[in-house]
Amino acid sequence: MGMLAEANVLVVDDSRLMRLGLIRALRELGIQSIAEAGNGREALERIRATSFDLMLLDIEMPEMNGLELLQAMKDEPALGRVPVIVISSSEQIDTAVRCIEAGAEDYLPKTFNPTLLRARVTTSIDKKRLRDLDARRVVELQHEKDLLEQTQQRLDAELAEAMRYIRSSLPEPTVSPLCIDWVYQPSTELGGDAFGYHWIDDDHFAVYLLDVCGHGVGACLLAVTAINVIRSGALPGVDFRDPAAVMAGMSNAFLCEKHNDMYFTLWYGVYQKSSRMLSHASGGHPPALLLSPPDAAGICTSQRVRSPGLIVGVMPDISYQAQSVHVPVGASLMVLCDGCFEIMDPQGRDATFEEFETFIEQQGVRDDSLESLWQWARGLHGPGPLDDDFSIVRIRF
Repeated sequence: MGMLAEANVLVVDDSRLMRLGLIRALRELGIQSIAEAGNGREALERIRATSFDLMLLDIEMPEMNGLELLQAMKDEPALGRVPVIVISSSEQIDTAVRCIEAGAEDYLPKTFNPTLLRARVTTSIDKKRLRDLDARRVVELQHEKDLLEQTQQRLDAELAEAMRYIRSSLPEPTVSPLCIDWVYQPSTELGGDAFGYHWIDDDHFAVYLLDVCGHGVGACLLAVTAINVIRSGALPGVDFRDPAAVMAGMSNAFLCEKHNDMYFTLWYGVYQKSSRMLSHASGGHPPALLLSPPDAAGICTSQRVRSPGLIVGVMPDISYQAQSVHVPVGASLMVLCDGCFEIMDPQGRDATFEEFETFIEQQGVRDDSLESLWQWARGLHGPGPLDDDFSIVRIRF
């Protein structure tokens, strides 16, 4: 009864007596809001001005009959949402069928009984309410979709801006006094790798690369923060010409228990120009590769450059050891993350460090060797992004 009491119904018939009869029958059903029209043209004006839940429509009327009104409503899609029950005499059954084909919901004979009227009216109004609910839900879902798309676009723009910032913070390749180039390809929008290099003084050159566990915003923020500490020399009391001291200082400064349980691996080296010695230390990081000057065929031999050490930040007051190696004239140093060689192919086989090392020995001195290495990794992996960030720095002495 509550649903019918809230319904708004239009009765359209050129017979005043018929309209009154229908109105009386509707009121007995509990419907309170009832409007009337004497012909199709008047009804058309009313439904253009007011939203109705149901129309009871006589077929035969002057000026505009029921079938013509239905066609006019069909021509205006906004009006087609009003359900229509046509009122027909027994001689008008064929016309009533045509009205249903033209969009009417149902029909009633002019000599209807109250039970049939209730059934037809209740069913039509129920369908109208369900359609309205569906239409509102579609609008709501579209609104939610639009909001999600706007949010995603904003997040994409912010991630792109963050990526531009990270790339702008990476050092520029150089040609003198050392020839340095690199490749940096995060596996997601924001990666956990970072690297840098700079002259500490006129005789000491530092190069470093770190790899934070995981990916995304958290890993990226930690990577940028940690690399900026090294770049700016912001470890009080630490001599940045001493790789072991730098490793210990970084481990204490970035204890994982204070950084959301995130940790990172780090390789840090210092090249002394006057002695051509490279001092280095690392914490859980893959070895760098020192490539000999190429032979006549352009092939190099490689030396793995790494001193053992625990991952940075796993516990306080870790002691690290530095080692040194002589750098011949014409040698090259490759500092890299594990994403350069820990690559799974589509069949589930993992590449090995030895395969990577062999590729570097054969290609490492070519000007385009880093790009070739990136393409080699992409070819091993197959379609889609790599599973881990890909970062490598080459220094040619």
